[in-house]
Order: sequence, then structure tokens, then C-alpha cells
Amino acid sequence: MKEERAEVFKRTELFGDLDKNVLDILARNSVEKRLDRNDILFREGDEAAGLFVIAEGSVRAFRTGADGREQVIHVERAITTVAEVPVFDEGKYPSTVAAEEPATVYFLDTGKIRDLCLTHPPIALAATRLLAKRLRRCAELVEILSLREVGQRLAHLFFEEASARGKRISAGVRIEHKLTHNQLAARVGTVREVVTRALSRLQEQRLIVIEGKEAIIPDLDALGRYAEQEENFALRL
Repeated sequence: MKEERAEVFKRTELFGDLDKNVLDILARNSVEKRLDRNDILFREGDEAAGLFVIAEGSVRAFRTGADGREQVIHVERAITTVAEVPVFDEGKYPSTVAAEEPATVYFLDTGKIRDLCLTHPPIALAATRLLAKRLRRCAELVEILSLREVGQRLAHLFFEEASARGKRISAGVRIEHKLTHNQLAARVGTVREVVTRALSRLQEQRLIVIEGKEAIIPDLDALGRYAEQEENFALRL
């Protein structure tokens, strides 16, 4: 079991450069936690005790507005880490993280991570790269939410999913489509009713074809171009 856990750590960007002995130490000092869908891993503002390695499944990081509406900041899938920021800035957790689907995570205490950074400098460099990627992703999210129409935001969401996890078929690229309209709204910063209208228009234009719990992208390049269009050419909702 510990060997399997050490192998999971080896596959993360943060711990990938460590040798087997150090990975084994991490494995022995980690704590496993299993989550059902929508279980909360930690909440925004909680005191940060450490970071988590996602071994199976996926989680979403989000913040909740004054109106109770959820805005998803990012979704992380196995195998990667979450909650790195407070480990290094000694702050609180900056967002709430919940299971997007059933997940298994391993908890690592802040003190042990910092000790490792002192004895194994490559971890600090890996952390810098990882945090820089997180910053770029947040900047992209701000740009998408502030400058793109809802239809474009949805197109971007489907484009990213199809590019990363889609399967090529004769009709285009097929992806799983398990998110409800409320969940889609949380991803693109709007409400369910607007998502429903925008998704209908994307289907009318044959940019996306919804078939039950799957979606087919007939022309991935066309969807990508639409997601990046000038505002004047975007769907008006």
C-alpha cells in the first residue's frame, strides 16, 4: 500500500524529482481520505494544515458569492496536488474544495513539506513552477469571465475538455457530459437559465451535439475559433 502511495507522489509535478527513499517517507507520513461526490475537503478561510495529493477522482476549487452562487475557480484531476499556496505563504485556504466525483486524497502536513523544501531544493523549484501555472490559470479565468460572452465561455469549457480528454470518432470528438446546467453555470460565472439558452444556441449552430451524458464536438477547430472570437461576433444573450 505504501509503495503504491509513493508511486502516486512520484507522478505529481511537485514531488516527481524526489528519490524513492524520500517518497517512501512521504507515503508513511501521509493520511488517506476518501470523498463522495460534493463532500467538502476544506472550506475557504479554514486554517491551512497542509496540502493534498489527489490520487483518484477529481475535486473543484470554488468561492461562494454573497448571493450564495458558486463560482468554480479550477478543477483538479488525479494525479496532482491542491492547496499548495497556504503551505508556502502561511495563510488560510483561499477557496473551498469539494469532490467533483468520488475521490481519494492523501494529506501531507505543512511542516513536513517545508522541511523537505530545505533538504531537497528541487521541491521549491517545482512549487514555483506549479504556483506560476495556477496564477496564469486565474488570470485566464478573469479574462474569460470579464471579456467573453456566456456562449464563448461554454465553448471554451467544452473545447478544453475535448482537447484534454476527448476521444476521436468519425463524427468528431466525443467527451463525457455529466455536468448539470447549474454546474455549468458555476463553471462559467452565470445562472442556469442563461446557460440553457447559450447551450441551445451552440447546438443550433452544430458546434456542440449533446447526446445524453455525452457531447460530440463535430469540428474542434471551429469550436476553438468561436471561443476566441471578438465580442461583436459572439452569441448575444
